Amino acid sequence: MGAPDARRSLDPGPASGEALALARELQSSLTMAEALVRRGHGAGEPLTRWLEPRLAHLTPPDAMADRTAAAERIAHAIRTHERIAVFGDYDCDGMTATALLTEVVEELGGEAVALCASRFAGGYGLSAPALARVRASGASLLVTCDCGSTDHERLAAARAAGIDAVVIDHHLVPDEPLPAVAFLNPNRPGCGFPYKGLASCGLALSIAAELRRLCGRELDLRRWLDLVAIGTIADVAPLDGDNRILVRAGLARLCGAGLRPGLAALAARLPARLRPIAEDVAFRVAPRLNAPGRLGDPALALELLLCREPARAVELAAELDALNQRRRDLGQRMEAEAVADVEAAGHASLPAIVVGREGWSPGVVGIVAGRLAARYGKPALVIALEGGRGVGSARGPAGVRLHDALVSTADLLVRFGGHQAAAGLEIETPRLAAFRERFCAAFADAAAADVGPAAADVRLDPRDDVSQVLGDLERLEPCGQKNPAPRLFVAAAEVKSCRPVKGHLRLDLTWEGRRLTGFAPDEGARAAELAGRRVDVVGRLQRSSYVPRSAPSWGGGASSGASPVGVGARGGAEVELLVEHVAPRAGGGT
Repeated sequence: MGAPDARRSLDPGPASGEALALARELQSSLTMAEALVRRGHGAGEPLTRWLEPRLAHLTPPDAMADRTAAAERIAHAIRTHERIAVFGDYDCDGMTATALLTEVVEELGGEAVALCASRFAGGYGLSAPALARVRASGASLLVTCDCGSTDHERLAAARAAGIDAVVIDHHLVPDEPLPAVAFLNPNRPGCGFPYKGLASCGLALSIAAELRRLCGRELDLRRWLDLVAIGTIADVAPLDGDNRILVRAGLARLCGAGLRPGLAALAARLPARLRPIAEDVAFRVAPRLNAPGRLGDPALALELLLCREPARAVELAAELDALNQRRRDLGQRMEAEAVADVEAAGHASLPAIVVGREGWSPGVVGIVAGRLAARYGKPALVIALEGGRGVGSARGPAGVRLHDALVSTADLLVRFGGHQAAAGLEIETPRLAAFRERFCAAFADAAAADVGPAAADVRLDPRDDVSQVLGDLERLEPCGQKNPAPRLFVAAAEVKSCRPVKGHLRLDLTWEGRRLTGFAPDEGARAAELAGRRVDVVGRLQRSSYVPRSAPSWGGGASSGASPVGVGARGGAEVELLVEHVAPRAGGGT
């Protein structure tokens, strides 16, 4: 968050004439209209459908390869009372898809047993230990969720043992035919379904719809949209197209009445109410669901999702909360060690970060990789080493193609998988140096691009009521992959006071005759540098539960004095700027 490169302007410029016209048509703020224009939206029916997505707008599933075959085999098992093993990956997408299909099968009169993979007992996907558990369950049909696309050997072994397999997955796939009765994956060659972004939980919902038809039963599938929202957001799936429709509806369900007992108990432990935004799922719900699988057995989280007894749900939620705190403590320690290793080795200047250590937890490497990617602004891969091998996870800034980079290093790896936004691998320790060189080479061109703080998406227009701007921008939700929350530019704000808060920085500003509050994570050490200065700020508007006594508020419209006006919307939460970049304005003081 330091001073910007003098060659780079952070200011995207004023609202255009097109934005003025669009703001009149939408009766929205200029800031909102300019953000839409800059993302290629114009007035008309397509924009209306995008702003107000409906389930009726979902892409017809007819062209999805093997969808009918998959549903027919599961429906046959339901009708003939075969036991169905629903087996999911250990992350949120796998667990939500597993919970969804398990409940649907049971609602339709079938018998299902829910299982999930373990990082510490076989690892990702349908491993040999996982297949042994499937066989021990007595199931004659296996349905994989969020895994299976590359598990040819185990699927062939299942078939030899008399177990049919239906694979539901969305990860990138090899060319070899899969030994399964049906293979549902929009990324498989020859699948004509046009929207490729569905996570496995979304695919499971589509199968559920076909099962409902084949079984001739009334079943309101909206009951499972909460699971679809969680799995899709947590898996960093694109929040456009069909995913935007599903997640928008799922977020409304998550924040409404009738929440499933497990999620209700989990939400009750949060320090503030869940908001219908993707960020709350990504940073408040998903980490708690993922915590058991990162430290031990993910079955605890799966049990919470399936739990129907409120008392047991409360117990499970407390266990998940405690595990999540342990996960946070471990992640902070690993991050500090990773940063120390990167700086000591001089790897911060490389096109990508690759770091590994003995004693690191393989369940937390993905979290640390994400933090390193954010810290250094480049792809990062963190590897937990043990016994001559390492298990690693890769994360990167938006737009990087991690899976492609791993493909280019495949000969150095034991195995790898995932997608472009997040991927994982296993490697033999002696090959780590060669891998680092090859992995960095895959991003050399990107590293040569101009670096520094990126320009904001849109200028905060002083003609707007800022509380209306926030309300308008919330119509863009769900925000995330492929639909990031707009980053606003606030020019020449005066720092009236700034104070460190547990390592972070809280700012009281005046701008265009109004008083503003801002929160800058991890910037507490800059309080003395910024006090009394005029600054340019880039950040995102948000509703904050932090409301100090005599807190300054966003005001509405320009005024001659710095008069605070409370927002008071949605439970009275204060509106603030979550600061991504702040720097003294060129020319200096107040």
